Amino acid sequence: MKVVAVENFADPSFSADLIGWQKVHGRHALPWQNTRDAYLIWLSEIMLQQTQVSAVLGYYARFLQRFPTLRDLAAAPVEDVMAQWSGLGYYTRARNLHKCAQRVVAEYDGVFPSDPLLLAELPGIGRSTAAAIAAFSSGRRAAIMDGNVKRVFARVFGIDTYPGEKKTEEAMWRRAEALLPEAGIESYTQGLMDMGATLCTRSSPSCERCPMQPRCVAFASSRTRELPVRKPKKATPEKHAVMLAVVDNGQVLLEQRPPSGIWGGLLSLPELDGHIALEDDEAPEADQDALLRTVSRFGEMESCERLSTVTHVFTHYKLHIVPCHITLSRRQAMAAESGYVWLDIAKLADAALPAPVKKLLLELVGDRREAQQRMF
Repeated sequence: MKVVAVENFADPSFSADLIGWQKVHGRHALPWQNTRDAYLIWLSEIMLQQTQVSAVLGYYARFLQRFPTLRDLAAAPVEDVMAQWSGLGYYTRARNLHKCAQRVVAEYDGVFPSDPLLLAELPGIGRSTAAAIAAFSSGRRAAIMDGNVKRVFARVFGIDTYPGEKKTEEAMWRRAEALLPEAGIESYTQGLMDMGATLCTRSSPSCERCPMQPRCVAFASSRTRELPVRKPKKATPEKHAVMLAVVDNGQVLLEQRPPSGIWGGLLSLPELDGHIALEDDEAPEADQDALLRTVSRFGEMESCERLSTVTHVFTHYKLHIVPCHITLSRRQAMAAESGYVWLDIAKLADAALPAPVKKLLLELVGDRREAQQRMF
C-alpha cells in the first residue's frame, strides 16, 4: 500500500513570533497605514506591485492630491490617470486602477467589498492583493503570497524548488493558509511584508536581527544565497525602434498608443516600424526612404538629426530606441481623429508619456535651448 505524506504546515509560534517582532520593529508610519480606508489601502497595494516603497511614496501623494476619493478617480478621464502614473511603469496597473474604481462605484456604491473573493474579481486585484486589502481594511483572515513572502518561506522552511513552479507555489499557498493567526491578522500580514522588505532581503539578508533565525533552514545550512531557488535564466531578447521627435513651432508631435500592449494608452513618439527584433549588436540606422514617407504625412522635412541611442529594459526584452530629431519647413494639417496630437513643449513634464520618451524629449528640448542661448 502506498503511503501518502500528510502536510502539517500549522505552527502558531510562527505567527506569534512574527506579530511580536512587527509590533516593535516593523514599519508603522507609511502614509497608507493606520487607516481602515479601503481606497487608500487598495491604491497603495496596486502601486506596490513590483515596485519598491521608496519609488511609490511620491507618486502616492501626488495621486491622492489629484484623486482624493474613489469617486474622483472613477469620474476622471483615463488620460488624467495615465498622466499621474507616468514613470511608475507597468501601465496596465493604471488602466485597471481606473476600471476598478468605476466598477466599485457602479456595483458597490463606491464601497470596496470586504470579502477577498469578491475583491479578487475586480480589475487588477489578484488573490494576494485582495487578501492584503481585506486584512488591512476589515481585519479579514486571508493569506498573502507576494515575492517577499515567497522569499521568507523559501528560506525559513528550506523550500529548495523554484517558487514559480505550479506545484511549489500551490504548496506555499497551503502553508500560508495554515500559518494564519487567529488574531492580529493586520500585524501578521504587515510583518511578512516588512520582514521580506527590510530583513530577509534578496542579496544581503540581516539574519542577525531576524526573529526567525532560530528556525530558519537557510540560515542553519548556510544557504541564504541559494534560497529561494532562482528562475532558470533565458537570454533577454533585444529589439530596436526608430522614433521620430518631430518638433515644430514650440510643439512636438505625439502618437496615442493602443490601449493594450507596451505603454498602452500613453502618448509616445511616432515609430517607423514598431519594436523590431535586433539581429546585430547595434541598432541599425533609420531607413531614409521610410522616414521621408512617414514625415511627409505631417509636413515637409527641413532637417533630420540622428540622436544617441537610448536603451530601456522591460521585464521581457531590452529596447534600443533610435531617436531622430526632425524639424519641418511646413506643417501638414491633420484630421482630428488621426491619433496624433501636437503638444506644447511646455507641457511635456506633465504629459502621460513613457518614462524613457519623456526623459529623451526633456533632454532634447533642454539641449536645444542651451544651444540657442549660447548663440545669443
